[in-house]
Amino acid sequence: MSISAFDALIAADQKIENKDWMPDGYRESLIRQIAQHAHSEIMGMQPEAAWISRAPSLARKAVLIAKVQDEAGHGLYLYAVAETLGARREDLLDALHEGRQKYLSFINYPTLTWADVGALAWLTDGAAVVNQVSLCRTSYGPYGRALVRICREESFHHRQGFDLLHTLSRGTPAQRRSLQEAVDRWWQPALAMFGPPDSRSTHSASSMAWRIKRAGNDELRQRFVDLCVPQAEALGVRLPDPALRWNPERGHHDFTPPDYDELMRVVAGHGPRNRQRLAHRRRAHEEGAWVREAAAVHAAKQAAKQAAGQAGRQAAEWEAGRAAAPDDARAAARETGGPGEGWPLWEVFVRPRRGLGHAHAGSLQAPDAAVALHSARDLYTRREEGVSLWVVPSRSVTSSDPEQKEAYFAPAADKQYRHASSFPPPEGVEGL
Repeated sequence: MSISAFDALIAADQKIENKDWMPDGYRESLIRQIAQHAHSEIMGMQPEAAWISRAPSLARKAVLIAKVQDEAGHGLYLYAVAETLGARREDLLDALHEGRQKYLSFINYPTLTWADVGALAWLTDGAAVVNQVSLCRTSYGPYGRALVRICREESFHHRQGFDLLHTLSRGTPAQRRSLQEAVDRWWQPALAMFGPPDSRSTHSASSMAWRIKRAGNDELRQRFVDLCVPQAEALGVRLPDPALRWNPERGHHDFTPPDYDELMRVVAGHGPRNRQRLAHRRRAHEEGAWVREAAAVHAAKQAAKQAAGQAGRQAAEWEAGRAAAPDDARAAARETGGPGEGWPLWEVFVRPRRGLGHAHAGSLQAPDAAVALHSARDLYTRREEGVSLWVVPSRSVTSSDPEQKEAYFAPAADKQYRHASSFPPPEGVEGL
């Protein structure tokens, strides 16, 4: 595919798939954005995870556990999408841990009270929904498909946060005061989630031109404010902005932009909890190394067993010199990789209910088929979305060449006689 053909696809609002040719700049922009998104999901587990043990009821604990689990799952969806572009998950995590790649700034603020847990979810997950619904139409197909699933789950995060605050709004004076204080703390970090204004954004212009992003930072921030005002009224809280008012000429609310200098300080690593959050993340990664190593050893053993069985079946052929036996069982195990080399990528297919076909749901990394199947269950069917799962190694998928689509599919375009709609019945004739 040439650059002109690529530009034509973008202009026609068509999706780019991972096997399509793409400019280096497009690929790099996607990896940067998707990596930041994935990092934000796994880092975003921390502010609320600390409140699981302190949630006021068993129901709220269960909701919070589900939300934190979702954030981990979102990170996995997105790292798998980055891998379709040739990025290695290990490299992305190293860049996060070393501070070379960023994540959303609101994560570096503390959740001081139970009301903060609700305000964080209502405002920051609400901002995420506004941003990500727009991104569902991104030009890169695997990213857009992952975002459809993520948005459904973010809607749950957003609503449960509002429900938590609504409960506090009907509580004691102290609870209502705590609610207002939490909203005061989280309003500015939520506004800052959309990034700097378009005029100061480094990447917005190219991302918009390539349709990676479908709306600018300023437009999305305005959309978020307009949605929040009536929701705040329902909660009986005041949004902390004296300049906030409806502008009938614009058809939108006027509001005070966030402090972009503070945003840049926090993004640069100087927020209230930057060091604590990254230190916790590094520690969790280091302490989980034994799990990744154990999974790799298990996968190697399974591969060795399979290689041994195959060796027995092919012994006659090997003796005849028609096939070469592996030096040892570890040769087969190398196919699975390991935590240092990168586990293989698997494509996941879900049957939503009996009678329907399996549909591609996404990708994941796993050392072997058994682990891939368990991971697919946890990632893609947490909400009873399926009755059957398939996992297939990505390397085993054979696809048609996108550049040869004319030869494969275009000949059918002039055979409209194959469609019933080509033979409209006479007026008044039914049942055809």
